[in-house]
Amino acid sequence: MEIKLFGFTLLKTGDENKNLKSFVPPSGTNDEDALEVSSNFYSTFLNLENTARSDQELIDRYRDMSIYPEVEVAIDDIVSEAIVNETDDYPVKLLTKNLKQSETVKTKITEEFTNILNILDFKNQGYDIFRSWYVDGRLYFHIIIDENKPKEGIKELRKIDPRTIKKVKEIEKDEKPGGPTLIKSVKEFYLYNDKGIINGADKTSGIPISPDAIAYVSSGLKDAKRNYTIGYLHKAIKALNQLKMVEDSVVIYRWTRAPERRVFYIDVGNLPKLKAEQYISDIMNRYKNKVAYDSSTGEIKDERKHMSMLEDFWFPRREGGRGTEIETLPGGTNLGEMEDVLYFQKKLYKSLNVPASRLESDQSLALGRATEISRDEYKFNRFIVRIRNQFSNLFFDLLKTQLILKGVITSEEWKSISQELIFDFTQDSYYSEIKNSEMIRDRIALAGEMADQIGKYYSNTWVQRNVLKLSDEEIKNMKDEITKEADDPFYSKPKEDEGF
Repeated sequence: MEIKLFGFTLLKTGDENKNLKSFVPPSGTNDEDALEVSSNFYSTFLNLENTARSDQELIDRYRDMSIYPEVEVAIDDIVSEAIVNETDDYPVKLLTKNLKQSETVKTKITEEFTNILNILDFKNQGYDIFRSWYVDGRLYFHIIIDENKPKEGIKELRKIDPRTIKKVKEIEKDEKPGGPTLIKSVKEFYLYNDKGIINGADKTSGIPISPDAIAYVSSGLKDAKRNYTIGYLHKAIKALNQLKMVEDSVVIYRWTRAPERRVFYIDVGNLPKLKAEQYISDIMNRYKNKVAYDSSTGEIKDERKHMSMLEDFWFPRREGGRGTEIETLPGGTNLGEMEDVLYFQKKLYKSLNVPASRLESDQSLALGRATEISRDEYKFNRFIVRIRNQFSNLFFDLLKTQLILKGVITSEEWKSISQELIFDFTQDSYYSEIKNSEMIRDRIALAGEMADQIGKYYSNTWVQRNVLKLSDEEIKNMKDEITKEADDPFYSKPKEDEGF
């Protein structure tokens, strides 16, 4: 059945290869969880450990997790480290220094990337965009252009709820009786339904959208069993559930074991069983004080008819015993122990790749020396770098569309250009300054220790290049500047006073 797509279509290189016959459908970078369509219905594709039957259920679970206090704090640490807004500049820049193109092309590419950031309002919305992608594990934008004036590029980017959209592969097969099944052609598109995409849905139950009209970036994580995209919060599901159960258990234990309860032994003499029970009941009601004040209504309520788990105990005692007696039962003795809660909190933070030391509210932040940086903090920094690189795929997708639409480059040129582009995210200024200062200080100290060996075993140029880590251009500039400053009286050393 012919499908009319809503959106636009760019000419892509390599489309002719899709007509080549094979027994394996082609795969792309964003196809890991695409629905495969045959005949008129989608195949069932997800049953994640019998806990989630669709993207919608899985994303809802991630969002519920994100509002839990410990998880929310961890997410804030991660997103704040990844997206740094300290200046008036953008949190991310495009570096074209490795690009083998003319300066005019480099300038146009940089300008178009700035236009994309402006369309996204990334300076103000960057934190929210990154957080949404991190929590959901996927991010979709609808690329809107003026189809009458496509060379004007992207006009607007509208965020799409990931629960309402899904990529679809319509595969046409050549089946021969008794022979192998060959793939004749594959049509790719996105299916949008504002009520959500449900497994087994009919392909007419949504709006087909051209792949070029959608910008998509996933978490890059996959389920080991089903090769399905999952979010960064997925591995924290078990740890969070365990923490919740432990905390609930602690609360229940505190309520039930904290109060001291009394045991009343009432002497009933030789009274028959029924009269003895009635006698104890009368004694209980006489001495129980269950009158309560309702602050919301201002009423006095008698709650003696209600029983609770914290009630005292009343037992009869026959004649010949020790008579009426009152005994006090002690409360719990380990009410202050929190080792089990702290254990599962650390386990939760570890599952989120956040250093457990950040749980300590009074933990000081040591930034002075590299030796003071813990191994967990170093691993956390590497994790931030990885998720930044994964998120950058969104910029690659949008920049590609923008450059091709405006005719800056062709689709054939993009393959080589994309390998040379670098997205540089802003670092924490204070941390970066401290780290750079320490690095320069250590290099200068090492060069000073080698001063006696320079000219004997090592040349000045070798020390500059290998110890001070200066480039050849920087070495040349340094020599020129040193020569120039030597003749400048402003930089000349003042003569020592010789006295009178």
